[in-house]
Parts: sequence; C-alpha cells; structure tokens
Amino acid sequence: MQRLLTPVKHILQLTRVMQEASLTPARLLPAAHQTFSTASAVPLAKTDTWPKDVGILALEVYFPAQYVDQTDLEKYNNVEAGKYTVGLGQTRMGFCSVQEDINSLCLTVVQRLMERIQLPWDSVGRLEVGTETIIDKSKAVKTVLMELFQDSGNTDIEGIDTTNACYGGTASLFNAANWMESSSWDGRYAMVVCGDIAVYPSGNARPTGGAGAVAMLIGPKAPLALERGLRGTHMENVYDFYKPNLASEYPVVDGKLSIQCYLRALDRCYTSYRKKIQNQWKQAGSDRPFTLDDLQYMIFHTPFCKMVQKSLARLMFNDFLSASSDTQTSLYKGLEAFRGLKLEDTYTNKDLDKALLKASQDMFDKKTKASLYLSTHNGNMYTSSLYGCLASLLSHHSAQELAGSRIGAFSYGSGLAASFFSFRVSQDASPGSPLDKLVSSTSDLPKRLASRKCMSPEEFTEIMNQREQFYHKANFSPPGDTNSLFPGTWYLERVDELHRRKYARRPI
Repeated sequence: MQRLLTPVKHILQLTRVMQEASLTPARLLPAAHQTFSTASAVPLAKTDTWPKDVGILALEVYFPAQYVDQTDLEKYNNVEAGKYTVGLGQTRMGFCSVQEDINSLCLTVVQRLMERIQLPWDSVGRLEVGTETIIDKSKAVKTVLMELFQDSGNTDIEGIDTTNACYGGTASLFNAANWMESSSWDGRYAMVVCGDIAVYPSGNARPTGGAGAVAMLIGPKAPLALERGLRGTHMENVYDFYKPNLASEYPVVDGKLSIQCYLRALDRCYTSYRKKIQNQWKQAGSDRPFTLDDLQYMIFHTPFCKMVQKSLARLMFNDFLSASSDTQTSLYKGLEAFRGLKLEDTYTNKDLDKALLKASQDMFDKKTKASLYLSTHNGNMYTSSLYGCLASLLSHHSAQELAGSRIGAFSYGSGLAASFFSFRVSQDASPGSPLDKLVSSTSDLPKRLASRKCMSPEEFTEIMNQREQFYHKANFSPPGDTNSLFPGTWYLERVDELHRRKYARRPI
C-alpha cells in the first residue's frame, strides 16, 4: 500500500511546485525554474490563486529628438501672444520627420526598455500595442516588433494591436492585466506598448500635436499595482474626432464637441468608479463617500494641458454636487451659487469654470501639475499621453513621497471610449526596492527633454510638408540625416516598390 501511495504523493508535490512556479514571472524564478522559451509554462487553469498586485514593474518613454517652440509658432502663425503657451498650456511640441513612423517609435521604446532592465527576450509572453497611427490596414505594429525577439527564438507571444483613438494603450494595459489574472497566463511577463504621431493640417489644431511612445512591463508584485475591480468605463458612438480619409494622416476634428465628450465621459466614469470603490469599502465595514481627498495624485489623458486643469476642477464639482449642504458650505467655498445645477447642463458654463479653477488650484498643484511636465514640453502623444503623465509624476517625486499612495487615472479616446481607474503604490520605498528602481528610471526625463534640438517654425512646416508628400508613397528612402536622431533610435531606412518597410538602428 505504501508503494502505491508514495508515487501519488510525489506527483501531488510536483504539481504543487509547478503551479507555484507558474505564478511567478521568469525573471523572479530560481534558475532551475527559468524554462521559458517557445514552450509554454504550466497553465493556471487548476489553481485558485490570484497573482498578487498585478501592475507596472518598469516603463520607458521615447520622444523625438527635435521640437518647435510654441512661442515661436505663435509669431509664425500671426496669432496673439499666449494663445498656445497660455491658452493651451503648451511650451514646446515634439515632432517626427519622415525618418520615423509608428513602427520605428515602438521598436525604439521596446528595445530601450529591454536593454535597460536587462530582461531576457524569452521571458515576455504577451505584447500588445495601443495606437491610432495606422500605416497599414492589415499588418499590425506588433508583428514588426517581433523582429526584436527573433534571435531569442521566442515566437510564443500573445497580443496584437488595439485601436480606438487615444484609448488603445489603456485597453492594452487592461488586456495584459486580465491575461495575467486568468487561466491563460503561462507565468511570463506582459508588455504594453503605446505610441502615436499626432499631426494636424496647418491651422488652429496644429499646435496641439506631438509624438512619442511608452513601453510598460506588466507583472505581479508590482510597485504600481492596478486596483482590482476599480474601473469605471463609459463608451458611446460620437463623431468628435475621427480619421475617415485613409490617404491622409490628418483627422477630422470637432473641437467643441470633443471637449464636451471628454468632460461628459469623465463625469460618468468617475461616478461609476466611486460607486465601485464605495461598495468595496461598505463590504469591508466602512460606509463613507469617496472624494478626491482619497486620491493622493491624479493623472489624465492630455490633449493639451489646460484641458487637464479644467478636468481636475470638474472632478471637484462632482464631489461638490454629491456632498451634503453642510459639507458644500464648509469645504467648497465659492461654489455655493452652483448648488442647483445638473452636470449635463454645465459643459459650457464659463462662470462655473472660473469658480472651479479657482477653488481647485491648490489641489491641482499638489495632485496633478507635476504629471504635465512631458505634455507641456512635448505635446499630445495620443495613446501614450496618459502614461507619459505617469512617467512625469514619477520623475518629480521621490519613492518615499509616492509610497502607499493611490494614483487616479482617466483615459479618454474619441469616438468614444473612456475609463477611470487607479494604481496603488507599494509601501516599500527602501533603496533598491522595485518602487525605488522605477522612480529612479524616470529621473533623467527633464535632462533628456532638454537635450533635444529646437527647430524653427519654418523647418517644422517643411518637415510637415514632407510627411504629406511621402505619406503612403512607395519605392523611396526618407530624406534627412540619421545623426540628428538620438543614439539607439530605430528609423525607417527604405520603403520598397511593394510598400514593404525596412528599418535600421542608429548605433548607441
């Protein structure tokens, strides 16, 4: 009898060890368990254990090596001083020459991240790209990124491109977390890549452009953990910003409608998020309202910086309308005259906007202003805008300041899709901790932005004209000097007669 039981006991022990191993990414496993290659790890279908604190372990930001100064652009466009710098809150705008496209941006940011954290290429099991910059109606950016994994032999990587205006990066992040918290997870890391080139025709919208990409490594025991069950989402069918002309990079934009849609989506997502977190608290024995005071930091998708300040003020207005009369009087001074208003009737109320901006100024300075550093100096990066704000926030605070905090995040993509969600920051801010490493990795952001080359409005306009000229052309090599790119940047080397694109990397 003992001889029959012993093998069964060994099998159960081995099964338990394999299941526990599959819950930990390859980088964190003992050497004996690092078996990830093209073969899948043990699936988690038979385990009941959630991977703990799934979220962002590391991130990398890329932006072009040149920019145009918005003050110079105001003069060049013969508009009043401050229209872009004060009215939009923008000081500089990064842009790409014909040498860079969405594929090259994503190649650069992924390789920079992998090289910096020295992660084996075969330890990534999912890679998803969020972008609205489409250069091929069939072939995904993800397939181009697979070139980077070729030498490792790792072709077993799930995920593909996700598209809806500026929301694709957030959808990709949610998909990565969902994969990791499902029976499909094989124990490896996920990577989320979001990037775009935001360009507009000459006119009022052109100064709201920008370009860049962000890559994020997703895994358990993360210093920035997504709070499970806390997502408030709103989606509807609207034409505020869209790209029906596939022969052009430029969108069709209804600016006034887009701002109203953004604010309406913010209202509804915040309402949904508050209900969910209050339900969680109630189940835990705490019955109280959620307000902005429960968020130590708040980041937003940033079409332009002034929009973000208005959005934080909007969240304060939501809290104000939900508060009791006594609380409204004691905590929200200056807003008493707006007690009887309904949210849906206030999107164009300028008196309310002024009062809210004044009432929320201190809160904006403490919770949000630092997150706008990259947006202020580089412009709108579409899908990567929100995560550029996250990088900016990390670069302007110490690990000790961030430890234990909750970071609220609002993601918006025209058309429309939007979500309000949150990260919980690790309590461990000790030297060498995952949080300390993550924060330290963003500390060079101001220095890197300062190292870019300033181009004149005339040079900027000429490059925009070149982008129009070569858009979807075949059989050409892009003009320009590759030495103007940052070292280590991937660039478009040639497009052949069949529109096949070849890329090269500037040496580091």
